[in-house]
Amino acid sequence: MALCLGQVFSKDRTFRPRKRFEPGTQRFELYKKAQASLKSGLDLRKVVQLPEGENINDWIAVHVVDFFNRINLIYGTVSEYCTERTCPIMSGGLRYEYRWQDGDDYKKPTKLPALKYMNLLMDWIESLINNEDIFPTRIGVPFPKNFQQVCKKILSRLFRVFVHVYIHHFDSICSMGAEAHINTCYKHYYYFISEFNLIDHSELEPLKEMTEKICN
Repeated sequence: MALCLGQVFSKDRTFRPRKRFEPGTQRFELYKKAQASLKSGLDLRKVVQLPEGENINDWIAVHVVDFFNRINLIYGTVSEYCTERTCPIMSGGLRYEYRWQDGDDYKKPTKLPALKYMNLLMDWIESLINNEDIFPTRIGVPFPKNFQQVCKKILSRLFRVFVHVYIHHFDSICSMGAEAHINTCYKHYYYFISEFNLIDHSELEPLKEMTEKICN
């Protein structure tokens, strides 16, 4: 019998601790507004649109952190099936392979098991969203000029998590009865990046058929 979503996506299965918004801040209010829209049953294409009068970088920041939390939770749900034996390479089927490069410990693109890649990816994203110089939370502190470029890189790498989960672990997701939740999360993500042109659409090729199936 399939588990209910509350059991499948429980907090103790999160791959990384959730990044939370500080209550009383503008970012927290935007997050609540976005979540209320999601739960209202509105068309996701409308949910992702920038609310009137809001700053676009604040809106993008809220969604980047939210997608990090939600995709982190999705991967945490299947991570026990994603081992060095089952997934010795971070890939999306036979045609797509992702190599890790961060300019520090991995100066050249390096082939890694999917689990190791995911650990490095989540650490990297966490370090960025916790960096006040990149994701400022204090009132009056401006976003850096390269903020959207940083977000594009984060979102493009988070897309790779969807690719790996859909192509290599979707049977496990279906056995839990959680495919509808993941499809909704992916649709939300896809409509958001499309609305603000945050990913080169050539990067979305690995999930082209899935995207056409659930997003059109």
